[in-house]
Parts: sequence; structure tokens; C-alpha cells
Amino acid sequence: MLRALSGLTTRGRCLLAAGIAAAVCSFVLDERDLLRVAIFVVALPLLVAAFISATRLRIGATRALRPQRVAVGGNGEVQLELWRSGRLPAGEILLEDGVPYALGSRPRFVVERLPHDRRVALRYPLQPVLRGIQQVGPLRATITDPFGLCEFERELIGHSRLVVVPRVVALWGLPSGAGIGVGDDGTVRLHAGQGEADVIVRQYRQGDDLRKVHWRSTARRDEIMVRVEERPWRGGTTVLLDHRAAAHHGSGPAASLEWAVSFAASAALHLRRSGHRVRLVTEHGVTLADTPGEGGDHYDHVVLDALAALQPAHQRDITLAGDPAEGQELIAVLGTVSTEAVHELTQYRPRGIRSLAVLLDTPTWSAGVTAPEQRAAATEDSAALLRAAGWGVIVAGPGSPMPQVWAELCRSGARRGTLIGGPR
Repeated sequence: MLRALSGLTTRGRCLLAAGIAAAVCSFVLDERDLLRVAIFVVALPLLVAAFISATRLRIGATRALRPQRVAVGGNGEVQLELWRSGRLPAGEILLEDGVPYALGSRPRFVVERLPHDRRVALRYPLQPVLRGIQQVGPLRATITDPFGLCEFERELIGHSRLVVVPRVVALWGLPSGAGIGVGDDGTVRLHAGQGEADVIVRQYRQGDDLRKVHWRSTARRDEIMVRVEERPWRGGTTVLLDHRAAAHHGSGPAASLEWAVSFAASAALHLRRSGHRVRLVTEHGVTLADTPGEGGDHYDHVVLDALAALQPAHQRDITLAGDPAEGQELIAVLGTVSTEAVHELTQYRPRGIRSLAVLLDTPTWSAGVTAPEQRAAATEDSAALLRAAGWGVIVAGPGSPMPQVWAELCRSGARRGTLIGGPR
């Protein structure tokens, strides 16, 4: 009974208080008719509370996200189904589903009569504006009676997971002379080494290929040794994403970090679909995704899901313990980089391997500047240092179209291809 009374509204509590007051007056005035009225007034909210309390236990719901993975700027939909079991009729039901601000407005539905023999289907749209792992829910139902005397709130469904992946922009073309994937022109071979370190060597046997002689082991053991297994050099491209919070400006969907994530996703998927093996790493060399140059949409989801869950890093500067690209070509998407950060990026890069960078002019993201002549001096200094180290560099601002930036990066890579192997 106490649980039922807790659901009384202000109107119901006032009616209950009025009935008790009328009952007291009937005893004082010795009026039996007034006592009958008082009993009816007191019994009405109590009966309604007991009825609603029994009804709320017989309501169920399901939620389905269509689809469960949505790109920023895309459209999704949530499908709800509501039903009740038992013979007791349900009163008015107010439904409210929890939706983060990044997915759109919070929906509300009012179901006046919930039928017994069928399910009520409801739906509402989702329009995500910010990537991330979002939680939809919980779905809460507020059940009231037609007189507004009593209401109960109940959680029907918990949270549902929605993956909002970064926006992917269609790109065209590849840096010429890459020699790393099917369909490249191969005018400049960027890796001419003999492969990675040998795994096993053994004594020479008659008939073995003399090209497999391992001369270092032969000189050390004073007998001819050949390679049993040699792991070939694995060509490909590494996309490095600088996601330090201190390296980016702006907030929300218009932040420079979101531009960088979207460009990295577009470049990685474009290269993979062109037949390249693609590694996606952070500015500290941590691998986010490693996809082969073949396969279906599964590998695209690997890249997109990794970027959807990526949060800004709190490190102030770039620190590396080796070549982040592991001997592959490197395309770096960088925020604000200091002189020390440029040194970290360049000191481990082998000669003869292409290194390209998209350097974001991050101060313009907060200042609203788009003109190239108004770029920050620090950005130009960083670009000059990278170019001096042999990198192809493109500076991008908030108004830079990604296809144009990629096209300029490809041309920059072609120009740098003629200098590969030269002094740095």
C-alpha cells in the first residue's frame, strides 16, 4: 500500500486529504451523508493507485537500432515495440528514451490505449553529429490514470550501444612511384633492401640455390650456410594520426581533431581499397588497426571502429621509440608540432622511404581564419622543418576540402619521389 501511495500525484494527494477532512467533519457534525462522500473521495485515489501499480508490471518493450553503425552526418533510426500482458487495461503511457545531444533531440511518445492483442510500433530518427561510442537509453515509461491522480515511472529498457564512425570522404589518385600495391606505376622503388632478418640458417646442401647463401653466417662458421626461411619485406602504408588534445583546437564537430580523424579514415580506406596494406597508428606508435590489402567491408569496419572509439590523448608532445611506420611509407596527419616533435618524427625514418604529412594549421580552427596568407607562423616553421628533412608537406585549414588536400599530397609525393635516397 505504501508503494502504491508513493505514486499519487499532487491532485491525488489533495483529493485524499480532502476525503480525510470530510470524514472528520462528518463525525464532528454527525452527518452520515458527508461520511459517505468522504469514504468515496478517500477510496478513489487509493483504488486508482492500486490499479496503476498492478498495470505497470505488465508492460514490456524492445528496442532495435537500424543500423548499429552510423557515420557522422548520416541517418539512423530507432525502432521500439511496446506491449502488455494480462487482462488489466493500461492507462495513458508517456515514453521517453534517453538520447545524447550528439545524436539528436530526445523523443517522447504518448500512448493513450495500449491494446492487449498486438504490439505498438514506434520509431524515431537519429542524426549523429559527433563520432564516438554512444549509448541510447534508458527507455522510461510514465503510466498515469485518466484522472491524473496517480502515476508510476518504470525503466523498460536499459542502454543500447551505437557506434558513430567518422565521416569518410571519397578520394582519388595515389602518390605516384609508390611501388607498394597493385596498380601503382612503380617508377621509383622506395625499398630496395634484402628483406627482414633471417629466421633460420643451415649448412649448404648440394642443389641449394646459391642466392640463398647467408654470407655473414658463412664467414662466422667458416662453412657455407644458407637461409631456410626469409621473411620478405612487407610493403604498405602507415597512416599516423596525431590525436593529442594539446595539438588541436576547437570543440565539438568543428574541432581540428575531428577533421584529422575524418581525413585519416578517408586516406586509410582509400589506400586499402586500392590494394595496399594499411597500418593505422597514433603519434606514439601505438597500432590502432592493421589491415591487409584485400578483403571486404570487415576491414573497413576495423579502421572505422578504432577511430570511433579514439579519445584525445593527454600527452603534451610526441615521443617515439623507433620508426612508427616500421619501414613502410608514412602519411602523417599532424596537429600543432614543436621542433622537438619534428625531430622525433624524422630521426627514425629510414632514407629512401617516402614520408608525407598533412599539417593542420590548428590556430585557425579557433580563430576562424581560412586564408593561406594568415596561417600561423609556428605552422609554417614546422612545415619548413619537415620539408627540410625530406618530407612532402601540405598545410590544411578548416576550410580545406579533403579531396583537394589529398590531391596536393599525391603531387607532393610525386615531387619527393625524385629526391628519395638523396641527402636529408
